[in-house]
Amino acid sequence: MPKKRSGGGLSTTQQAAKFLGVSVLSGAVLAGIALPAVGALGLAAKGSVESFDELPANLKTPPLSQRTSILDAEGNQIASVYSRDRTVVDLKDISPYMQKAIVAIEDSRFYQHGAVDLKGILRALNKNAQSGGVSEGASTLTQQYVKNVFVEEAGDDPTKVAEATQQTIGRKIRELKYAIQVEEELGKKKILENYLNITFFGQQAYGVEAASQRYFSKHAKDLNLQESALLAGIVQSPSLYDPINDEKQATLRRNVVIQRMAQLGDVSQADADKAKAAPLGLKVTQPKNGCITAVKGAGFFCKYVEKVFLTDPVFGRTKEDRAKVWNQGGLTIRTTLEPQAQESVQDSIKDHVYQSDKVATAVTLVEPGTGKILGMGQSKPYGYGKNETEYNYSVDSAYGGSNFGWPTGSTFKPFLAAAALEDGKPANQVYPAPYDMPYPERVSTCSGKDWRNTGNDTVENESESEVGPYDLRKAMELSVNTYFVQMLEDIGMCPVSKMIDGLGVVQGNGDKVPERPASMTLGATGLSPLTMASAYAAFASRGMYCTPVAIESITQTVGNTKKSLDVPKSTCSRAMSEKTADTINTLLSGVVDSGTGKTAGLKDRDNAGKTGTTDSRKNAWFVGYTPNLSGAVWVGSATQKVEMERIYIGGEYHSLVYGGDTPGPIWKQAMTGALDGKDSPDFKTVTIPGSGLDRGNNGGKGRGNGNGNGNGRGNDNNNGDDDGFLGGLIGGGTTGANTSTGGASGGSNNGGSGDFPTPTITGLPEGLFRGNNGNGNGGRN
Repeated sequence: MPKKRSGGGLSTTQQAAKFLGVSVLSGAVLAGIALPAVGALGLAAKGSVESFDELPANLKTPPLSQRTSILDAEGNQIASVYSRDRTVVDLKDISPYMQKAIVAIEDSRFYQHGAVDLKGILRALNKNAQSGGVSEGASTLTQQYVKNVFVEEAGDDPTKVAEATQQTIGRKIRELKYAIQVEEELGKKKILENYLNITFFGQQAYGVEAASQRYFSKHAKDLNLQESALLAGIVQSPSLYDPINDEKQATLRRNVVIQRMAQLGDVSQADADKAKAAPLGLKVTQPKNGCITAVKGAGFFCKYVEKVFLTDPVFGRTKEDRAKVWNQGGLTIRTTLEPQAQESVQDSIKDHVYQSDKVATAVTLVEPGTGKILGMGQSKPYGYGKNETEYNYSVDSAYGGSNFGWPTGSTFKPFLAAAALEDGKPANQVYPAPYDMPYPERVSTCSGKDWRNTGNDTVENESESEVGPYDLRKAMELSVNTYFVQMLEDIGMCPVSKMIDGLGVVQGNGDKVPERPASMTLGATGLSPLTMASAYAAFASRGMYCTPVAIESITQTVGNTKKSLDVPKSTCSRAMSEKTADTINTLLSGVVDSGTGKTAGLKDRDNAGKTGTTDSRKNAWFVGYTPNLSGAVWVGSATQKVEMERIYIGGEYHSLVYGGDTPGPIWKQAMTGALDGKDSPDFKTVTIPGSGLDRGNNGGKGRGNGNGNGNGRGNDNNNGDDDGFLGGLIGGGTTGANTSTGGASGGSNNGGSGDFPTPTITGLPEGLFRGNNGNGNGGRN
């Protein structure tokens, strides 16, 4: 009887069991399923037969596992994954030579006998008795098919596989009963079709179509005589007759099959001799299984799709249920991955970060308003070799990412700003923001238990020149650390915690971001690029956050039928008001226009973003967006041990890595390519009132005369005798020679009091703006 798994010939024990099985079954059949009770063997056999009628009448045939195809948004194949490489085909799509070859070598009387071949059993008994061993089996194709059903049902469970293939009388009798049922219900042609689709042909190929593709790179319907004979010969022992590893044995076995076909009259002897003289003619296609074979650098996205399938309850109530569907395969999964965006991501990565660099980069692109993941890639490719990894740097640990994500640095600050705006703080909020300062003594939390600075921790700005006071616009453009720490002290941590909850912001391990000032202001907690890109997409969509999705649709093929499966849908909810989102868009547009992200800014469309670096420059970020695309770029070391100072990245030397000079250009190129030819919608921005903190060029902060002209967009007045302590910065002069036009914080207005909206300034002494003889003029519009 043929083996269906890799391995050599039968062991001595298996041979004895097989001989015993053939003998007992022959006796059972010839005696009308009533074995003679002769000695211990008879008793044991009789016990088996008595349970014959107790066996279930119907063979439950599991759906044959097949390969799953993962496609991009346009229907192009990304990868093929399977537990069994199998493509089920109809009998009409299998070469007649193949059909004849398998029957000739495995069960030449297939069309003459029923479920059991009595003549074959007698012949086997005679030959086995003469040889003293098992030189010939007696299983029919139908019985072999039943056995393969048991093996298929066992899956990859070694215990169940052993049970399905064990050489016992009980299993033989069970095969016999089911074979009788199958013969009655299916008929010969359907049995042959099922057998050719289920049986194992070695080299990971299950079924004749997969085998034909593996060994000859052609469809099963196109197999010629010698190719069909080769495949038919493999079935008895896929390892022994493996043509790739042992051409000599495979050739001998092929020729045995060809000669048997000639003996049965399936082919002429002349054609048989010609076929036996032909070379094997292999044209091997290597197995391409799994996300490691994905095209366009989409291996990690492919793995993310698999992880989503195995974890989302929409695909099954339990983990085991989902795994069963996945392993069964036959799925056609159309994803959200956009070819243009993915290609742009990969091109940008290759141009800026080398695979061999000490650090890596990860890039993720998300569509605002839908949550669709359009692109995902990283510089360390999917694999297990040098400078490769199985970890997806773009996602959380539950989906194959790092255990904790990557600290985000100042890219977290817009979340705090949004929370402050929602809490009622004005867009021109001012804080003293010194160069350095201790963290607040205490900050309120959602729990009601204040955080306390028990360690006397301090915070400082990137540059000693960054000394306040600053308003929100300038603080965001320059990424002033002390400003945002003071903002957090002002509003407390609970509004920030609620804001990021609404934006789907969690740590890489899935836990909530801890209520600590360093995490709630300076991004000390690890997050994933997918999390950041999705959260920033909410700014682009005017406050609507949409959970990320990777799967558009799934069709499952079971036998000859196809059905659609439910897939996870993006859930969109309002995370902030439109006004707040519009204000953040206005602020972050300034970052790419004239702030720390200037080198990343796109010139041909509205865009906004934020830079970020972390302590010791172990991580650098740029997260930005347009109204129709959001993207996050991380650069750093997966070990978090590389400090990006005096380092080469992508062949370029960096004395110090900043979010704007390394992740920024990666984001710019990836976004530019992804958006090429796409619509260019505008942000809905807001007018942020001037805070009056734009100093005149020559006007001093101290007492005395200041005659500098302001930097505001409006015209300034001259010679206003204002009592302003800051040299007339805030305006309000009692007399003035000229009229201020356009500048909101200029000097006099037609000789009257200055027209200036009083800013909200926290932490500055009362009366700061009162003094004598100040003449600094002009201000921000």
